[in-house]
Amino acid sequence: MFAKLLKTIKDARLLPQISDTERAALEAGTVWVDGEFFSGNPDFTSMLAEAYPKLPPEEQAFLDGPVEELWRMVDTWKIQETREVPADVWEFMRDKGFFGLIIPKEYGGFGMSTLGRAAVMMKTSGLGAVGSLVVIPNTLGAAELLMEYGTEAQKTEYLPRLASGEYVPCFGLTEPTAGSDAASIKAEGVVFKDDDGEVKIRLNFAKRYITLAPVANLVSVAAGIADPDNLLGKGEYPGISVVLVHKGTPGLELGDHHLPISAFDNGPIIGKDVVVSAENVIGGPGNVGEGWRMLMEQLSGGRAVSLPAGGIASCKLAAAAAGPYSMVRQQFNIPIGYMEGPEAKIAKIAAMAYAMESSRVYVCAGVDNGHQPPVASAILKQHTTEMGQRLVIDGLDVMAGAGVMQGPNNILGGAYIGAPVGVTVEGANILTRTLIIFGQGAVRCHPYALKTLRSLEDDDVPAFKSAVLGWMGSFAMNGLRTLVRGLTRGWSFRSPVKGPTARYYRKLGWASARFAFLTDLALFLVGAKLKQKGKLSGRFADALSWQLFAFTTLRRFEAEGRQAEDLPVVQWALEYSLKQIQDAFEGIYANFDAPVVGWLLRYPGRLLLRANTLSTGPSDKLDRPVANAIQVPGAQYDRIVDGLAMPDENQPGMGRLLKAWRLISEARPAQGKIMKAIKQGEITAREPAAALAEALEKGVVTAAEADTIRSAEAARMEAIQVDVFPKDEYYRNRQSGGDAVTMARAANA
Repeated sequence: MFAKLLKTIKDARLLPQISDTERAALEAGTVWVDGEFFSGNPDFTSMLAEAYPKLPPEEQAFLDGPVEELWRMVDTWKIQETREVPADVWEFMRDKGFFGLIIPKEYGGFGMSTLGRAAVMMKTSGLGAVGSLVVIPNTLGAAELLMEYGTEAQKTEYLPRLASGEYVPCFGLTEPTAGSDAASIKAEGVVFKDDDGEVKIRLNFAKRYITLAPVANLVSVAAGIADPDNLLGKGEYPGISVVLVHKGTPGLELGDHHLPISAFDNGPIIGKDVVVSAENVIGGPGNVGEGWRMLMEQLSGGRAVSLPAGGIASCKLAAAAAGPYSMVRQQFNIPIGYMEGPEAKIAKIAAMAYAMESSRVYVCAGVDNGHQPPVASAILKQHTTEMGQRLVIDGLDVMAGAGVMQGPNNILGGAYIGAPVGVTVEGANILTRTLIIFGQGAVRCHPYALKTLRSLEDDDVPAFKSAVLGWMGSFAMNGLRTLVRGLTRGWSFRSPVKGPTARYYRKLGWASARFAFLTDLALFLVGAKLKQKGKLSGRFADALSWQLFAFTTLRRFEAEGRQAEDLPVVQWALEYSLKQIQDAFEGIYANFDAPVVGWLLRYPGRLLLRANTLSTGPSDKLDRPVANAIQVPGAQYDRIVDGLAMPDENQPGMGRLLKAWRLISEARPAQGKIMKAIKQGEITAREPAAALAEALEKGVVTAAEADTIRSAEAARMEAIQVDVFPKDEYYRNRQSGGDAVTMARAANA
């Protein structure tokens, strides 16, 4: 029976076919907590047992020392204008070890944890071009690949020089015809023997969008290797490999720039008959053809590091600025933060900054503990970069004109301009959502899908029987769980904790059962077409993603000792997450394209789904206490924005805003006395200065309190001002020979 079923499934191609490159992606990394949600019955007790650590003292000292020093010496506005990192900054970063954070101490590096590297990248992400100097050497590229796959000779040769900054690396992967579909690269290397009998590789390639390429002197080139004479013993086409090429190698063209929307060094790399030794392949000649596997394995955990760090930094920056600004800026004689419109934006900023940070710590700690979770990493990459962009836009809405006018005092403008970079690179988010998260997760993290596929490919009837029976049992059980947990609104699922957050674990258990059941329906009834059904798989990805964010939010709340004042923030984030899951389910029900079952889901199913929702979103009543979390100076504000570099109060932009916020908060009790006296008719003046003078005269406030109010008002007026440029400075590009767009047109003419 099962032999016949196996043959029928193979002949009908009911399950997705897996190419070699897809297989490498699927087999890279490990199944982690993402697999719990696919099970339909997540073990939250074991998930809560996963580490949620603080940084080791040595790494915290690096953040408090060299990273803070770097912030004080960098003029981000000037770098944005000149697009050049000053020589003294380069030298400082070399001296302090910024280029070797990822490299083990035995090779001259810092040996920093994943969590620590992410923290450094988060704190330096606001430094523009300087931030990219931290990210590229310490993520996917020469150092990381050499550490994992290099020969001992290569490690000894390159790692100390990379750690010291003698070698500045870049990684050449993306091409005009190969972006998110990196496996389709056209770069080619042909193996041959030179006149001395040495085996070499002749490379031809055209790469673009390569960060640090214009300033790099060591290039890691991903290329397909052809070996027509089988000199390496791996066949005529061993496959994609990563080859090290030094600046100055004949035929290698470096130095030209693209012009990114935010200032950082990025440009093309061209190779025309570039000849290198076969020993330049990372891992040596024996590793030729292993490049795609290497890249997939490193991206499995790597996507959780640099880009999420930047996205979460944007979330925190929005919180750090919008909350205080909403109390400094007044309209209609009240802080705009007390108006319900801005309040709703500020509440979202506070809650999502808290939730996104929880995911960074949890997943990076998981990577440090040996997990390489490709699905969880992809979730972080997509959602943190997009959430950072959205929260910055929300912050700009609150700051209004102060967010529109550029200059040293604009706090959020740089993050807004640079946000599309994070959304685009390391796999554009559109494809990350529609192909990677659920496409990879449905096969890799599902308890039986990959086992079934392997048994089909191997024609292994006993393994196929075991997998199918297990799958059918799981499908039936998740159908039953979905029904029972739906009828009980999750109360039939046992929460691992007690108290006000217990109900959210129950709802997540309910959501997981429905998600797993729908996943099985999709695999059974849509099957191989799921590859093309990006809208459907994207909705599944959303449901999975927000289950992860809801859980990590709960994990943070537990790890930080269930701070009572954080509970409204946690509840807001959880209600928002559950609403995203609910919306994803409704989208799946409405667009499930399958006979009979599709109709049942679209009509009676959707009605029942809407009648028994996971959540309708955060209550309006939650907005006030959540917004208050970042509107009042104190420990709660510090927790939410922790990890950002905060300037001195004499600095422009954020510095002067925080000064005004502090002084206004200090003056609030005295201001309250005056307002009370006005209401009681004790003070008749209405104009602020006159009212203050009358209050002082009548003893409503002391002289010291009056001075505090005057200082606060002066700081308020300074903080809400925007930059003004004289005519000669405003038109400086024209006077120096033309603006960037004009110069680019002339260069391309």
